[in-house]
Amino acid sequence: MNIGIDKISFFTPHLYLDMAELAEARDVDPNKYLIGIGQSKMAVIPPTQDVVSMAANAADKILTPEDKEQIDMILFATESGIDNSKSGAVYLQRLLGFKHQVRVVELKQACYAATAAIHFAHGHIAMNPDSKVLVIGADNARYGLATKGEPTQGGGAVAMLISRNPRILAVQDDATYWAADVMDFWRPLGFDEALVDGKYSTNVYLEFFKHVFKEYQANTGFDVSKFDAMLFHLPYTKEGFKALKIAIEDADPTVAARLTHEFENVRRYSNQIGNLYTGSLYLGLLSLLENSTDLKAGMRLGLYSYGSGAQGEFYSGLLRPGFDQNIEHEAFQKVLDARKQLNVAEYEDVYNSRIKISDKTRKLDISTDPAKFVFAGVEDYQRQYVVK
Repeated sequence: MNIGIDKISFFTPHLYLDMAELAEARDVDPNKYLIGIGQSKMAVIPPTQDVVSMAANAADKILTPEDKEQIDMILFATESGIDNSKSGAVYLQRLLGFKHQVRVVELKQACYAATAAIHFAHGHIAMNPDSKVLVIGADNARYGLATKGEPTQGGGAVAMLISRNPRILAVQDDATYWAADVMDFWRPLGFDEALVDGKYSTNVYLEFFKHVFKEYQANTGFDVSKFDAMLFHLPYTKEGFKALKIAIEDADPTVAARLTHEFENVRRYSNQIGNLYTGSLYLGLLSLLENSTDLKAGMRLGLYSYGSGAQGEFYSGLLRPGFDQNIEHEAFQKVLDARKQLNVAEYEDVYNSRIKISDKTRKLDISTDPAKFVFAGVEDYQRQYVVK
């Protein structure tokens, strides 16, 4: 049975910051951001958007009434959870009008959890072929103003519908994975911003890739030439390029050139949005599908998923017949181009205006947020969402 991604969509808010302007404000050479980490723009998340509202906006783009009737599980992957008990998935059950006969679960392992959710969904559908699963990867990457991690912030949500006979990508049963308890990145309870050892985290990311890709090659007998594109978790786009260079180090020059060319399509959207945590790898998939002109049905994509702390995984997927008919080329680029640019002072104001844990009751001005689903504030610590 072919099981995999039947539909995919993405949402990010209507605001962004130019990385060259941020560099100037922080007295940094702009090329450190533009070339050194490979980022040109960064999504700015207004207080009226959180992981639930962003997830709802992403999923609403692709789900039909028939899909909602068949979906019996919502898996919400995030490391920006809004409650220690209640899952983000159960909010979606109401906001998007799902039936009550549905399982709702939130998953956490840093940036890896959406990949785990896809595999959990795969197993569920193998046992229940007529069901569908909604997988969400939604996050708000925050490291703090004027910190080393500031230029690798961002945010948004990826929504994927997992089913049998998928129209986009058939997930293969060939995953290899590697886990170790390391402190490269973490966010203790009560912390609004992540803590990270940047250089150490990059080294762990690359070491885990070496482990899982070597084991994958040993298990399958595939070398890098078997892939038509390779995708990576992209906390910043240069990090994925470092992993690609490891993969193609001894490859035939023609193969290396092809994979390098496609990687530019993989990282195009991330370059303009920044870090998505759980959604990063799959934004790369959407970016590749919308921007590549060379993909064909049956081609094999390699996917490297990484979540700090740490978990790594490599697996592959095969493009399905007719996949291109379900993708609108450069559609999301039009969304990105329509965003409003903030200056650094405006960005800092937005950054500091989000709802805090200590806010018992606070109403937010939703009039300037053009999204369909918005976060309107809290009443007696209960989060309020509005559907416009």
